[in-house]
Amino acid sequence: MAGVIELSDVAIGFPGAVQPVLTGVALCLERGEFAAIVGASGAGKSTLLRVVAGLAAPARGAVRRNVATARDRRAIAMVFQEARLMPWRTVYDNVGLGLEGLDLPEAARHQRITDALALVGLGELAGRWPRQLSGGQRQRVGIARALAVSPEVLLMDEPFSAVDAITRQALQDELLRIWNATGTTILFVTHDIEEAAYLADRVLLLGGTPAKISETYVVPTARPRSRGDAELSGIVHRVKADLSDLLLDGGGI
Repeated sequence: MAGVIELSDVAIGFPGAVQPVLTGVALCLERGEFAAIVGASGAGKSTLLRVVAGLAAPARGAVRRNVATARDRRAIAMVFQEARLMPWRTVYDNVGLGLEGLDLPEAARHQRITDALALVGLGELAGRWPRQLSGGQRQRVGIARALAVSPEVLLMDEPFSAVDAITRQALQDELLRIWNATGTTILFVTHDIEEAAYLADRVLLLGGTPAKISETYVVPTARPRSRGDAELSGIVHRVKADLSDLLLDGGGI
């Protein structure tokens, strides 16, 4: 069975660059899977996510998005490191932003927004302005905005990196609850290896010069997981050791 996202021999470069940022990238993302990408700063994690999203074109190779097209949904949605909320729009109207241009009657649009806010636990804050929200609440609004378009694939680019540690853990657990409730396929970019192992079914290590997916780690730990689980700690140790080897070889620097 074909994956929902498939990349084969993908290379990604920038105009004028001597060599590509990424090369030989192969990836098959299964429907309903939660996969995480980790790697050193500058390895091309966010660039790879943009290619998957269709926001950038590869210099070589094939990107196949086996997603259904429909007039009332967007097949792929993206959550960024910062929530990027419109300060002149309420929480409700920010969540509805991605629905603009879709073929949805007003009643269905309202239901999508209220359902998405309920999923992230912000149903009571629909009328607030972004300036009235905490950092964690703003990130939840960003997630709700992505969920409101009913995507098959949710791409997340370090969405929790700007919040404190306690809020980050709460958002991680909230994301897992939403994933379980919706069955949405998630590709999650993070610098935090512990976060990747806790959340994902598979952790993909991006590294080398140019970078590629150098290692894949299947996380066998049953859900729900405990952050102190010895099996998770073993995965984290392996990823850190392999990343250290890549850095010593010059990958990601």
